[in-house]
Amino acid sequence: MDKGLHFTFCVITAMLLLRGSSQKGKKNDPKVLAAPNLGSDSRGPAEELPTLTVTTILEDPYVMVRSAELEGYCIDLLKALAAMLRFTYKLKVVGDGQYGAISSSGNWSGMIGEILRQEADIAVAPLTVTSAREEVVSFTTPFLQTGIGILLRKDTTSQDMPFFHFLAPFSKETWTGLLFAYMLTCFCLFLVARLSPCEWNEPKNEENHFTFLNSLWFGAGALALQGVTPRPKALSVRVIAAVWWLFTIALLAAYIANFTALLSSGTEELPIQTFEDLVKQRKLEFGTLDGSSTFYYFKNSKNPIHQMIYEYMDKRRDHVLVKTYQEAVQRVMESNYAFIGESISQDLAAARHCNLIRAPEVIGARGFGIATTQASPWTKPLSIAVLKLREAGDLDYLRNKWWETSCLQQSRDRWSPLPPQALGGLFLTLAVGLALGVIVAMVELSNKSRRAAGHVKKSCCSIFTEELCTRLRIKENTRQSQEASGRPNA
Repeated sequence: MDKGLHFTFCVITAMLLLRGSSQKGKKNDPKVLAAPNLGSDSRGPAEELPTLTVTTILEDPYVMVRSAELEGYCIDLLKALAAMLRFTYKLKVVGDGQYGAISSSGNWSGMIGEILRQEADIAVAPLTVTSAREEVVSFTTPFLQTGIGILLRKDTTSQDMPFFHFLAPFSKETWTGLLFAYMLTCFCLFLVARLSPCEWNEPKNEENHFTFLNSLWFGAGALALQGVTPRPKALSVRVIAAVWWLFTIALLAAYIANFTALLSSGTEELPIQTFEDLVKQRKLEFGTLDGSSTFYYFKNSKNPIHQMIYEYMDKRRDHVLVKTYQEAVQRVMESNYAFIGESISQDLAAARHCNLIRAPEVIGARGFGIATTQASPWTKPLSIAVLKLREAGDLDYLRNKWWETSCLQQSRDRWSPLPPQALGGLFLTLAVGLALGVIVAMVELSNKSRRAAGHVKKSCCSIFTEELCTRLRIKENTRQSQEASGRPNA
């Protein structure tokens, strides 16, 4: 009996020791250490995370099918949100391929309808936040900002160059300032050449080569980067000539650069700059996505131009409204068709297809948000997560990643003439140079007056005044007056 109790005690002791060593091994297991503390039961960590059903729509670059898997901007955004908020998800593509619009029977279609029917918990897609949708579902903080623009094909919008297209690189104010600078510089050349004794030593016996007409010709030659006569001799005239040459070289460089940008951008060739231009023309048909927020924007707008656009699309809805964004882009590329839609998506189309361009005007600023049910506890956490991603720069990174382009950036930017402010420093340099030239001429004249005053025993001021009056009152036909005065002596 004692042996049996002793054996039983030994077996129990051995079992307790084995159990303790097993628990110690589990504590030292790195997988167990790395797992989060989600509960005391034996279920895995993934089973503890809530699972959300996410509906989306196929649209490049938000959601695309690549190698039997979905990828794109919204997929990366969804992965980042799931990692921040610790949830798993089941992704499904919307059944009817629609974003969400209310039908005549009062039922919602698309992703909005699936959320209302509780077929999906959230919608992560380029879904525009509108007041009608906000009445039935809740939206998070927008993760992308956009508007309504016009997508065109470049060759369908080209027109003949204006007759004075070469004047386009500079604005009207810049050309006016250039003309004023040219006239002022030529006048200063004429004035300084008269005042400087180094350029015109004896006004009564010599002829001044820098007449006003010769000064105009000298300034025009510098604009053409050509050396013309008369050649300046005095330091004061050379100062003004050097500053004018510097001004013209910088001006020509700015003109050539801006004219090259104008020719490569092609913006000035667009006859359709605004929605009003689109309504007035008759060459292009235009439409938008059927049932999209863009269509209802024009329907509800009180703007007369927007009402005309809606009436046109509503009367010809079977012909001008498209079902998908891919169909819209293909139609713009293959026919005389202008697509009205989200400007951010049109920027992507212009980046992928270099023969497409977006018109400059964008209306109806709006944003893409994540849709949830109105009573969903995920709305606020998702909004906060979107804000954190924006503050960390992750949304900008995704934007640059999926909107990468091989087309020239300048071909998508709006070109504008060069304003006078861009050349303000150049005009200021010219003004300082002109003032410096006049000052040097006055110094040269005063030095001659001082030397002459010592010979004739007069004050320097009186000699300076006489020289100044003589040089400013002398006529251009000095030689003729000299010949007329020499005839009686003969």
